[in-house]
Amino acid sequence: MFGERVHRTRHSVEVAAPAGVVYALLADAERRPLYCPSVLHVERLDFEGPRERLRSWESAGGGIRSSFTARVRHAHERRIEFFQLRQEAPVETMGGEWTVEESAGGRSVVTVRHEFTVVGDHPDDVTWVGLVTDDNARADLESLRRIAESDLPLDDLVLSFEESVRLNGPGELVYDFLYRAADWPGLVAHVPRLELTESAPGVQVLDYDVRLPEGAVRTASSVRLCFPHAGRIVHKQTMPAVPAAAAHMGEWSVVPDEDGVRVIAQHSVLLDENALRGLPTGAAQARLALRQDIGRMSLTVLELARHHAESAVHALPRRPVPAGGPLL
Repeated sequence: MFGERVHRTRHSVEVAAPAGVVYALLADAERRPLYCPSVLHVERLDFEGPRERLRSWESAGGGIRSSFTARVRHAHERRIEFFQLRQEAPVETMGGEWTVEESAGGRSVVTVRHEFTVVGDHPDDVTWVGLVTDDNARADLESLRRIAESDLPLDDLVLSFEESVRLNGPGELVYDFLYRAADWPGLVAHVPRLELTESAPGVQVLDYDVRLPEGAVRTASSVRLCFPHAGRIVHKQTMPAVPAAAAHMGEWSVVPDEDGVRVIAQHSVLLDENALRGLPTGAAQARLALRQDIGRMSLTVLELARHHAESAVHALPRRPVPAGGPLL
């Protein structure tokens, strides 16, 4: 991007971890929602070698924005170029790069540079885009630094698992129950309060209370992206419900097959190392407890979704059988 209308920003942080560790975090696009607070969801559309095309949803100044992005990973240089192929106004163009450089004593410096233009170059829009870019860059860099500097290996910090149930009923009714989360209070025992706003079709923001297995009630918030034609709802807890979680993302999916419908709840959780230090048990026991707590709550919702679908089918009026027998 060239010309006087191009605006540039640069942000860096020093990390007490090898450059290779930091670069690996940046290169894993689909896990970025765990590592970067501003990133809500990433879908990898296609890739060829170091080139990939992504669709991303990010928080931006209190709103949610979606973009299509091309990335090129230069692993030997520990550098990632990115350029948004399609974006929302007032952003006209947005691109830049991440770089990770080795520093003394096994440390590294990670830098993100942005170049952007704004439709019409209105000063207020330029200021807004600059502020959002600055805020997100600083938050993401700080999160990457904290994760890379952890005393625990990344494999011990990230917990991924799924729960599922099978049912005999239409998948549309299961999806309907999952989509209408505003109806969960009074139905889902561990959700006593839930407020849902849908700022755009399929983009839901949830503010809710969760009753944890030990009885404590915590306030949480989530962003959900709903894809009804694919039977999917992806989510990220922007304020995790479980104390030991630093970040939590997942997906509800309704998958028909030859035997009926399978409903799956997938979870990926980044453990909060500071919270783990305050626990009398070790990291392994904390991971197991977290797995059990989240799994139990997931299964509760899945079972209710199954009951909702199967009850609706059973309640359908039956056609009377003619006196001469069934019609073939």
